[in-house]
Amino acid sequence: MNRIDQKFLELKNNDKKALITFTTAGHPSIEKTKEIILLKEAAGADIIEIGIPFSDPLADGPVIQASSMNALKNGLKVKDVFKMVEEVREVTDVPLIFLVYFNTIFNYGKEAFVNKCQDIGIDGLIIPDLPFEEEDEIVQFLDDSLHLIPLVSPVSKDRIKKIVNQKKGFIYCITSLGTTGQADGFYKNTKEYLESVREVSDLPIAIGFGIKTTEQIQEFMPYIDGYIVGSRIVECIEENCDNLSRVVKLVTSLVL
Repeated sequence: MNRIDQKFLELKNNDKKALITFTTAGHPSIEKTKEIILLKEAAGADIIEIGIPFSDPLADGPVIQASSMNALKNGLKVKDVFKMVEEVREVTDVPLIFLVYFNTIFNYGKEAFVNKCQDIGIDGLIIPDLPFEEEDEIVQFLDDSLHLIPLVSPVSKDRIKKIVNQKKGFIYCITSLGTTGQADGFYKNTKEYLESVREVSDLPIAIGFGIKTTEQIQEFMPYIDGYIVGSRIVECIEENCDNLSRVVKLVTSLVL
């Protein structure tokens, strides 16, 4: 069983929600990234999303954009990210997801990229700029060990059923309009939106974009199976790269 599926099943059986945390690979360094992933797991993160830096990350807000640009300026390559994941996999089975832009996959080679992810133990891919109509560019190479995680938003509306059809892992529900970390609050009809997603799929639902505290999601707990925190953690890493105990404290505070 894919590690993502296994984790959501385990959490459901214990009446818990999944804390999914985001880390930019190479921020502040690739060595620190490995350390941060393991510290996050120890602090209570259930699933860890790893962003592969890209020069034009359309879905990312200024905090994650800045972390990606710093990593690229420091010379980070995709092969460095793969090597880091291989090292992480030697010591943990925590579910790992790549957030990666399609141009990165295309330049590496679509089949080669997918095969490498499967070889090193990546469990899921989130590709923000891959339209539903072009998903077969990736899906044709997948097996059950690697899931393509669908992204839906409040404006997806009638397309949601098509987007989530035959997908695995979980549904990433964007709960605010804009880029990551920018939200000043959730979409005003979030509950109805989440209900509409639940109506068309039995997959776990995780919400993301703009979540900084557990208080923000309390009212949505009956509608979700997990929640994603990204920019707040990346910001904390940036401010405390020499004192990661503060990052641990933040992740611990996000556990429900």
